[in-house]
Amino acid sequence: MTAAANRYGLTFRQDYFSDPAAWAALVALLEDTFGIDVSIQDRFGGPDPSSMPFGCFDEGGVCTANFSAFSMPMTIDGRVVKAAGFQSGAVRPQWRGKGLYRDLMNRAFGWSDEQGFELGILLTDKPAMYEPYGFTVVPQRKFVGAPPLERRLAGTAHGLSLDTAADIALIRRVLRERTPVSSVFAVAAQAEMFLLNGFFDPDVGLTYLDQFQAVVAWKEDETSFQLLDIAGKTIPPLSAILGALDRRPGRVEVCFPPDRLDWQGTPETFETDISLMVRGSAAVPAGPVMLSPMAEF
Repeated sequence: MTAAANRYGLTFRQDYFSDPAAWAALVALLEDTFGIDVSIQDRFGGPDPSSMPFGCFDEGGVCTANFSAFSMPMTIDGRVVKAAGFQSGAVRPQWRGKGLYRDLMNRAFGWSDEQGFELGILLTDKPAMYEPYGFTVVPQRKFVGAPPLERRLAGTAHGLSLDTAADIALIRRVLRERTPVSSVFAVAAQAEMFLLNGFFDPDVGLTYLDQFQAVVAWKEDETSFQLLDIAGKTIPPLSAILGALDRRPGRVEVCFPPDRLDWQGTPETFETDISLMVRGSAAVPAGPVMLSPMAEF
Protein backbone atom coordinates (compact mmCIF):
# COMPACT_ATOMS: atom_id res chain seq x y z
CA MET A 1 0.00 0.00 0.00
CA THR A 2 1.37 3.44 -0.88
CA ALA A 3 1.21 6.02 1.87
CA ALA A 4 -0.92 8.36 -0.22
CA ALA A 5 -3.37 5.64 -1.26
CA ASN A 6 -3.76 4.51 2.35
CA ARG A 7 -4.37 8.09 3.47
CA TYR A 8 -7.32 8.47 1.11
CA GLY A 9 -8.86 5.02 1.50
CA LEU A 10 -7.72 3.78 -1.90
CA THR A 11 -6.36 0.35 -2.79
CA PHE A 12 -2.94 0.09 -4.41
CA ARG A 13 -2.56 -2.61 -7.08
CA GLN A 14 0.47 -3.73 -9.08
CA ASP A 15 0.67 -6.09 -12.07
CA TYR A 16 -3.11 -6.24 -12.40
CA PHE A 17 -3.67 -6.78 -16.14
CA SER A 18 -4.81 -10.36 -15.56
CA ASP A 19 -7.96 -8.89 -13.95
CA PRO A 20 -10.31 -7.84 -16.80
CA ALA A 21 -12.19 -5.38 -14.58
CA ALA A 22 -8.98 -3.64 -13.51
CA TRP A 23 -7.74 -3.50 -17.12
CA ALA A 24 -11.07 -1.98 -18.17
CA ALA A 25 -10.74 0.58 -15.35
CA LEU A 26 -7.32 1.64 -16.66
CA VAL A 27 -8.73 1.87 -20.21
CA ALA A 28 -11.42 4.20 -18.86
CA LEU A 29 -8.86 6.34 -17.01
CA LEU A 30 -6.74 6.81 -20.12
CA GLU A 31 -9.73 7.51 -22.35
CA ASP A 32 -11.13 10.08 -19.88
CA THR A 33 -7.71 11.72 -19.48
CA PHE A 34 -6.23 11.61 -22.98
CA GLY A 35 -9.18 10.79 -25.23
CA ILE A 36 -7.60 7.56 -26.52
CA ASP A 37 -9.10 4.09 -26.33
CA VAL A 38 -6.28 1.61 -25.68
CA SER A 39 -8.73 -1.29 -25.56
CA ILE A 40 -7.97 -1.58 -29.29
CA GLN A 41 -4.96 -3.56 -28.07
CA ASP A 42 -7.33 -6.48 -27.55
CA ARG A 43 -7.63 -6.69 -31.36
CA PHE A 44 -3.83 -6.80 -31.65
CA GLY A 45 -3.25 -9.58 -29.09
CA GLY A 46 -3.80 -7.75 -25.81
CA PRO A 47 -1.67 -5.39 -23.74
CA ASP A 48 2.10 -5.74 -23.70
CA PRO A 49 2.84 -8.82 -21.53
CA SER A 50 5.94 -7.10 -20.17
CA SER A 51 3.87 -4.23 -18.75
CA MET A 52 4.03 -3.62 -15.02
CA PRO A 53 1.21 -1.25 -14.04
CA PHE A 54 1.06 0.53 -10.69
CA GLY A 55 -2.39 1.88 -9.87
CA CYS A 56 -4.76 3.17 -7.21
CA PHE A 57 -8.41 2.11 -7.17
CA ASP A 58 -11.39 3.34 -5.17
CA GLU A 59 -13.88 1.05 -3.46
CA GLY A 60 -16.03 0.96 -6.59
CA GLY A 61 -13.13 -0.31 -8.73
CA VAL A 62 -12.49 3.01 -10.48
CA CYS A 63 -8.83 3.51 -11.37
CA THR A 64 -7.99 6.90 -9.86
CA ALA A 65 -4.29 6.99 -10.80
CA ASN A 66 -1.77 4.89 -12.70
CA PHE A 67 1.84 4.81 -13.86
CA SER A 68 3.21 1.85 -15.85
CA ALA A 69 6.59 0.44 -16.82
CA PHE A 70 7.29 -1.95 -19.68
CA SER A 71 10.25 -3.65 -21.30
CA MET A 72 11.55 -1.86 -24.39
CA PRO A 73 14.97 -3.24 -25.41
CA MET A 74 16.97 -0.72 -27.42
CA THR A 75 19.88 -1.04 -29.81
CA ILE A 76 22.31 1.77 -28.98
CA ASP A 77 25.65 2.07 -30.77
CA GLY A 78 25.41 -1.56 -31.88
CA ARG A 79 24.62 -2.98 -28.44
CA VAL A 80 21.27 -4.25 -27.17
CA VAL A 81 20.46 -2.31 -24.01
CA LYS A 82 17.94 -3.52 -21.41
CA ALA A 83 15.61 -0.52 -21.33
CA ALA A 84 12.29 0.23 -19.67
CA GLY A 85 9.67 2.59 -21.00
CA PHE A 86 7.29 4.47 -18.72
CA GLN A 87 3.76 5.30 -19.85
CA SER A 88 0.06 5.48 -18.96
CA GLY A 89 0.69 8.11 -16.30
CA ALA A 90 -2.62 9.69 -15.34
CA VAL A 91 -4.60 10.89 -12.31
CA ARG A 92 -8.28 11.72 -12.28
CA PRO A 93 -8.84 15.46 -11.65
CA GLN A 94 -10.43 15.07 -8.20
CA TRP A 95 -7.43 13.04 -7.00
CA ARG A 96 -4.68 15.36 -8.19
CA GLY A 97 -2.42 17.17 -5.75
CA LYS A 98 -2.58 14.36 -3.18
CA GLY A 99 0.75 12.67 -3.89
CA LEU A 100 -0.64 9.63 -5.71
CA TYR A 101 1.33 10.20 -8.90
CA ARG A 102 4.58 10.75 -7.03
CA ASP A 103 4.08 7.53 -5.07
CA LEU A 104 3.36 5.52 -8.21
CA MET A 105 6.35 6.98 -10.06
CA ASN A 106 8.66 6.11 -7.18
CA ARG A 107 7.36 2.54 -7.18
CA ALA A 108 7.76 2.17 -10.96
CA PHE A 109 11.26 3.64 -10.99
CA GLY A 110 12.28 1.53 -8.00
CA TRP A 111 10.90 -1.62 -9.63
CA SER A 112 12.80 -0.92 -12.87
CA ASP A 113 16.03 -0.42 -10.92
CA GLU A 114 15.50 -3.70 -9.06
CA GLN A 115 14.94 -5.47 -12.40
CA GLY A 116 18.32 -4.30 -13.65
CA PHE A 117 17.15 -2.03 -16.47
CA GLU A 118 20.10 -0.02 -17.78
CA LEU A 119 18.00 2.77 -19.22
CA GLY A 120 14.63 4.35 -18.51
CA ILE A 121 12.79 6.17 -21.30
CA LEU A 122 9.70 8.36 -21.33
CA LEU A 123 7.98 10.92 -23.53
CA THR A 124 6.38 13.93 -21.88
CA ASP A 125 5.20 17.49 -22.41
CA LYS A 126 6.24 18.28 -18.82
CA PRO A 127 9.97 17.51 -18.66
CA ALA A 128 10.52 19.50 -15.46
CA MET A 129 8.32 16.99 -13.61
CA TYR A 130 10.78 14.17 -14.24
CA GLU A 131 14.11 15.95 -13.88
CA PRO A 132 14.17 15.42 -10.06
CA TYR A 133 14.10 11.66 -10.77
CA GLY A 134 17.27 11.79 -12.85
CA PHE A 135 15.73 12.13 -16.31
CA THR A 136 17.37 14.37 -18.91
CA VAL A 137 16.06 15.53 -22.28
CA VAL A 138 17.53 14.00 -25.44
CA PRO A 139 17.11 16.38 -28.40
CA GLN A 140 15.59 14.61 -31.39
CA ARG A 141 16.76 15.17 -34.97
CA LYS A 142 15.13 13.95 -38.15
CA PHE A 143 17.29 13.35 -41.22
CA VAL A 144 16.46 15.33 -44.33
CA GLY A 145 17.78 15.29 -47.88
CA ALA A 146 17.22 14.65 -51.55
CA PRO A 147 16.01 11.18 -52.54
CA PRO A 148 18.53 8.64 -53.79
CA LEU A 149 18.59 7.43 -57.34
CA GLU A 150 15.53 5.28 -57.97
CA ARG A 151 15.89 1.52 -57.71
CA ARG A 152 13.11 -0.74 -58.88
CA LEU A 153 12.10 -3.61 -56.60
CA ALA A 154 12.33 -7.15 -57.95
CA GLY A 155 9.55 -8.50 -55.73
CA THR A 156 6.09 -7.25 -54.94
CA ALA A 157 4.74 -4.65 -52.56
CA HIS A 158 1.22 -4.35 -51.21
CA GLY A 159 -0.61 -2.15 -48.76
CA LEU A 160 -1.68 -3.44 -45.36
CA SER A 161 -4.72 -2.63 -43.25
CA LEU A 162 -5.08 -2.80 -39.47
CA ASP A 163 -8.74 -3.61 -40.06
CA THR A 164 -7.79 -6.96 -41.61
CA ALA A 165 -6.94 -9.94 -39.39
CA ALA A 166 -4.54 -11.48 -41.90
CA ASP A 167 -2.61 -8.20 -42.25
CA ILE A 168 -2.43 -7.78 -38.47
CA ALA A 169 -1.05 -11.32 -38.16
CA LEU A 170 1.58 -10.61 -40.82
CA ILE A 171 2.67 -7.39 -39.12
CA ARG A 172 2.88 -9.10 -35.74
CA ARG A 173 5.05 -11.86 -37.20
CA VAL A 174 7.39 -9.38 -38.86
CA LEU A 175 7.66 -7.37 -35.63
CA ARG A 176 8.64 -10.52 -33.70
CA GLU A 177 11.46 -11.18 -36.17
CA ARG A 178 12.55 -7.61 -36.84
CA THR A 179 16.08 -6.31 -37.15
CA PRO A 180 16.45 -2.91 -35.43
CA VAL A 181 15.95 -0.20 -38.02
CA SER A 182 19.17 1.48 -36.87
CA SER A 183 22.31 0.27 -35.11
CA VAL A 184 22.76 3.75 -33.62
CA PHE A 185 19.47 4.22 -31.73
CA ALA A 186 16.36 2.13 -32.27
CA VAL A 187 13.88 -0.19 -30.61
CA ALA A 188 15.22 -3.75 -30.68
CA ALA A 189 11.96 -5.50 -29.78
CA GLN A 190 8.52 -3.99 -29.20
CA ALA A 191 5.35 -4.66 -31.17
CA GLU A 192 2.42 -3.13 -29.34
CA MET A 193 3.27 0.54 -29.92
CA PHE A 194 3.92 0.03 -33.65
CA LEU A 195 0.41 -1.35 -34.04
CA LEU A 196 -1.24 1.28 -31.83
CA ASN A 197 0.52 4.18 -33.54
CA GLY A 198 -0.42 2.80 -36.94
CA PHE A 199 -4.04 2.55 -35.84
CA PHE A 200 -4.33 5.95 -34.17
CA ASP A 201 -2.81 7.89 -37.10
CA PRO A 202 -4.85 7.34 -40.26
CA ASP A 203 -2.22 9.13 -42.34
CA VAL A 204 0.34 6.36 -41.77
CA GLY A 205 0.75 4.03 -44.74
CA LEU A 206 1.85 0.44 -44.08
CA THR A 207 3.32 -1.47 -47.02
CA TYR A 208 4.79 -4.98 -47.13
CA LEU A 209 7.86 -5.54 -49.32
CA ASP A 210 8.09 -9.27 -49.87
CA GLN A 211 11.67 -9.26 -51.19
CA PHE A 212 12.86 -7.99 -47.81
CA GLN A 213 10.04 -9.48 -45.68
CA ALA A 214 9.63 -5.99 -44.28
CA VAL A 215 6.79 -3.65 -43.35
CA VAL A 216 7.44 0.01 -44.16
CA ALA A 217 5.61 2.75 -42.24
CA TRP A 218 5.48 6.05 -44.11
CA LYS A 219 3.64 9.31 -44.75
CA GLU A 220 3.75 11.94 -47.46
CA ASP A 221 2.53 15.44 -48.19
CA GLU A 222 2.88 17.89 -51.07
CA THR A 223 6.55 18.56 -50.36
CA SER A 224 8.11 15.47 -48.77
CA PHE A 225 8.12 11.74 -48.19
CA GLN A 226 8.43 10.76 -44.50
CA LEU A 227 9.88 7.37 -43.61
CA LEU A 228 8.68 6.55 -40.09
CA ASP A 229 9.93 3.02 -39.47
CA ILE A 230 10.81 -0.32 -41.04
CA ALA A 231 10.09 -3.66 -39.42
CA GLY A 232 11.74 -6.58 -41.14
CA LYS A 233 14.38 -9.29 -41.15
CA THR A 234 16.48 -7.04 -43.37
CA ILE A 235 16.33 -3.28 -43.84
CA PRO A 236 15.75 -2.22 -47.47
CA PRO A 237 17.78 0.68 -48.84
CA LEU A 238 15.85 3.89 -49.21
CA SER A 239 16.11 3.70 -53.01
CA ALA A 240 14.34 0.32 -53.01
CA ILE A 241 11.59 1.62 -50.73
CA LEU A 242 10.85 4.60 -52.96
CA GLY A 243 10.93 2.38 -56.03
CA ALA A 244 8.53 -0.14 -54.49
CA LEU A 245 6.12 2.59 -53.48
CA ASP A 246 6.52 4.33 -56.85
CA ARG A 247 7.32 7.61 -55.11
CA ARG A 248 9.53 10.38 -56.56
CA PRO A 249 9.55 13.05 -53.86
CA GLY A 250 11.60 16.21 -53.99
CA ARG A 251 12.53 15.81 -50.32
CA VAL A 252 12.87 12.88 -47.93
CA GLU A 253 12.55 13.00 -44.14
CA VAL A 254 13.73 9.93 -42.22
CA CYS A 255 12.50 9.72 -38.62
CA PHE A 256 15.30 7.54 -37.24
CA PRO A 257 19.09 7.37 -37.74
CA PRO A 258 19.51 6.26 -41.39
CA ASP A 259 22.71 4.23 -41.02
CA ARG A 260 21.10 1.13 -42.58
CA LEU A 261 19.41 2.86 -45.54
CA ASP A 262 22.41 3.32 -47.86
CA TRP A 263 21.59 7.05 -47.74
CA GLN A 264 22.63 10.01 -45.65
CA GLY A 265 20.56 13.01 -44.68
CA THR A 266 21.23 16.25 -42.87
CA PRO A 267 20.07 16.29 -39.22
CA GLU A 268 17.35 18.85 -38.53
CA THR A 269 15.51 19.62 -35.31
CA PHE A 270 12.32 17.59 -35.00
CA GLU A 271 9.67 20.13 -34.01
CA THR A 272 7.42 18.69 -31.30
CA ASP A 273 5.94 19.61 -27.92
CA ILE A 274 6.90 16.17 -26.57
CA SER A 275 10.33 15.66 -25.00
CA LEU A 276 12.24 12.39 -25.13
CA MET A 277 13.83 11.82 -21.70
CA VAL A 278 16.18 9.14 -20.38
CA ARG A 279 17.79 8.07 -17.11
CA GLY A 280 20.18 5.26 -16.22
CA SER A 281 23.67 3.92 -16.72
CA ALA A 282 23.51 3.35 -20.50
CA ALA A 283 24.78 6.27 -22.56
CA VAL A 284 22.74 7.70 -25.42
CA PRO A 285 24.83 8.58 -28.51
CA ALA A 286 26.22 12.09 -28.55
CA GLY A 287 25.32 12.43 -32.23
CA PRO A 288 21.85 13.10 -33.66
CA VAL A 289 19.17 10.54 -32.79
CA MET A 290 15.42 10.15 -33.04
CA LEU A 291 12.97 7.61 -31.71
CA SER A 292 10.76 6.36 -34.53
CA PRO A 293 7.22 7.78 -34.30
CA MET A 294 5.99 4.18 -34.57
CA ALA A 295 7.72 3.45 -31.24
CA GLU A 296 6.25 6.44 -29.41
CA PHE A 297 4.31 5.64 -26.25
